[in-house]
Amino acid sequence: MAENTREIVLDTLLALEKGEEFSHRLIKSVLDKYNYMDERDKAFIKRLTEGTIERQTELDYYLDACSSVPVRKMKPLIRCLMRMSVYQLLYMDNVPDSAVCNEACKLAQKRKFGSLKGFVNGVLRSIARQKDALPLPDEKKEPVKYLSVKYSMPVWLVELWTEVFGRERTEKMLEGLLAIHPVSLRFRTDLPEAEKNKVIEQMEQSGAKLTQSKLLPYLYIVKNTESISDLPGFHEGKFVVQDASSAFAVEAAGIKSGDYVVDICAAPGGKTMLASEKAGNKGKVLSRDVSETKVALIEENIARMGLKNIMVEVHDATVKDEELCGQADVVLADVPCSGLGVMGKKRDIKYHITPEKIASIGELQKQIIESSWSYVKQGGVLLYSTCTVNPAENENMTAWIVENFPFELEQEKQFVPGEDETDGFYYAKLRRK
Repeated sequence: MAENTREIVLDTLLALEKGEEFSHRLIKSVLDKYNYMDERDKAFIKRLTEGTIERQTELDYYLDACSSVPVRKMKPLIRCLMRMSVYQLLYMDNVPDSAVCNEACKLAQKRKFGSLKGFVNGVLRSIARQKDALPLPDEKKEPVKYLSVKYSMPVWLVELWTEVFGRERTEKMLEGLLAIHPVSLRFRTDLPEAEKNKVIEQMEQSGAKLTQSKLLPYLYIVKNTESISDLPGFHEGKFVVQDASSAFAVEAAGIKSGDYVVDICAAPGGKTMLASEKAGNKGKVLSRDVSETKVALIEENIARMGLKNIMVEVHDATVKDEELCGQADVVLADVPCSGLGVMGKKRDIKYHITPEKIASIGELQKQIIESSWSYVKQGGVLLYSTCTVNPAENENMTAWIVENFPFELEQEKQFVPGEDETDGFYYAKLRRK
């Protein structure tokens, strides 16, 4: 493996340490920048960067056990270099231990930390020697810390989930979040079966592997593909990237031909597009989000899919639009949330989110509902949803809506990673009295 691939990873991790960008966005921009590189090198960069972020708590635990300098006191460059090197030692079997140690020392020298080469080499070789027997916290004496280190999850989150779901279910969920997360594709609902099968055949000829979702017939899990936009049928608008849980929620809303649907927090547009297909030519969808950037994402997807019954606008969902009162058959309220259900794809959420941030997000969710519940006509549906696994933002928020506004709960569902082949996702279907 060329040395510069490791240096690219190192610089990416250093940029993430500054907290200016989320990992999934930064990794995408790095891979776009080095798109000319060999596919194997790009795959190495992606795997090593994502893995190092995802397993950071565990990597730090082992480093602290084997190093005379605690991780928090290391120079940022050395800290990132040590983490990515330990990840290679423990999780990348095709990279020889000697190569990991040697390349780390070379990088330390190249980046003006030659005086620390001995430290870097000593700690890494110590971990390499005992890598099959590195100690975790005592499972019986410190059960929460054990799960926290083993699955690289903050202690407070392990405590929250253990309290809500119990230990066994929590561990299954933690395993699910660390599992490989293949992309979910939703084919157009109006695509003839023969045409859909032809596109799937072309995809499989290109090397991709597709499996039909157990939840919905037009949803497929795709593996063995580096770039979704390179798949046959993408530019022709035959399919869109959408998680099964998100599509399932739109199905639950019961959108009919001719309905008027308002999607108040719509980017990147997955629910908007499925709602558009369900409402048909006689119906219409008003799709909104808070910024030009988010709206541009929606418009890009709509243009590719060739959908004509959607109007897209920039609008802050916390600001009430009096003209919409009593107009919508269905309001889709996929509100901003803590994102705990998508940590398998957005790996650094767990390092940014705190109980205090969740509390302030809850206030924002309430503001959005207070401003938009009245858009639903009598007998219409408010579909409340989040991509999190947290009762405070989900079941408790639904109970608050029912208590404060003229709605009754018809259906609710919590998708849990590790149990369902989906992200962690919640929806509640509420009918206006």
